[in-house]
Amino acid sequence: MSTTTATAPAAIDPDRRAASATARRRRLLTWLAIGVVAAAVLYGIYALLFTGHSVSTDNAYVGAEVAQVTPLVGGPVAAVPAKETQTVKTGDPLVILDDADARIAVAQAEAALGQAERKVRGYAANDTALGGQVAARQADLGRAQSDLVRARTDLDRRQKLSGSGAVSGEELTTAKNQFSSAQAEVAQASANLRAAQGQREANLTLIEGAPLEQNPEVAAARARLDAAKLALSRTVIRAPMDGVVSKKSVQVGQQVQPGSPLMAVVPIAAAYVDANFKEVQLKRVRIGQPVTLTSDLYGKDVVFHGRVTGLSGGTGSAFSLIPAQNASGNWIKVVQRLPVRIALDPRELAQHPLRVGLSMKAKIDLTNAG
Repeated sequence: MSTTTATAPAAIDPDRRAASATARRRRLLTWLAIGVVAAAVLYGIYALLFTGHSVSTDNAYVGAEVAQVTPLVGGPVAAVPAKETQTVKTGDPLVILDDADARIAVAQAEAALGQAERKVRGYAANDTALGGQVAARQADLGRAQSDLVRARTDLDRRQKLSGSGAVSGEELTTAKNQFSSAQAEVAQASANLRAAQGQREANLTLIEGAPLEQNPEVAAARARLDAAKLALSRTVIRAPMDGVVSKKSVQVGQQVQPGSPLMAVVPIAAAYVDANFKEVQLKRVRIGQPVTLTSDLYGKDVVFHGRVTGLSGGTGSAFSLIPAQNASGNWIKVVQRLPVRIALDPRELAQHPLRVGLSMKAKIDLTNAG
């Protein structure tokens, strides 16, 4: 009796264990299915709310309109006040050239201007003298014409009396000669007057129509003086903008030539970001859309804010020195990237300055059509 009672539970336990294991598997599968469905629902909600509302890239770098500092006149370098990494303001002296030759050129131009002014004043004085000569020649012409009238009158009177014998042949001949001489004197006086008038007119063309300061000779001399002064001022090479001195390659005593690069000024306060987005990301990117950025320099704790200001006219490969040969038989499609220019907030740049070439991460908010 006791043996039967002891062996009965042992026959029942395996079935119970199998049923219990099956129930546990069902519960696990049920929870797993619920978890998968919940994850799918959550992902759908996330995709509906967030996905497609922004595009981002970590292929972005800081840039700026770097100013190349080059001399406009040649000469030996006398001093280099600017140092590498120095912050400069617009107009600060960067390089000073020896100005001895330029000062001599200014002095020569000033002397030439003085000579031109005196020369033009001489033209005015000559006009007065030539005017007197013209008046004298006019008086000479008047006397000659009076003599001619008198000689013609004498000749006419003698010719009328010659027929009656009251005038001898010799007197008639003398009267004719005097008349011819009077005609010659009138012709000579007229020629002298025209010559004097021509000289005065030629002199007037040098001074007429403009005061001394606007006379062409004086103006040309003054322009040469201005050019000499400009060359003198250019012996001091100044900063074209606010920024940081970089790539300094000039030393004291160096002989520089116009156009040779001496250094660069980087306007870090006007830095921007060029973000290279894939072409498949750009369908909804528009000018004016807001952008959030972080830099590897400051990390995620510092967030910069900017705006899309433009898209490049071509991809990076299109402007490379050796462009891709897409027409060749070995063509493989590669997703291209297009630079997007992003302007940064100047106040944030002042608080957290950036440098050209630093890496950035950019995220464009596509919900704003711009």
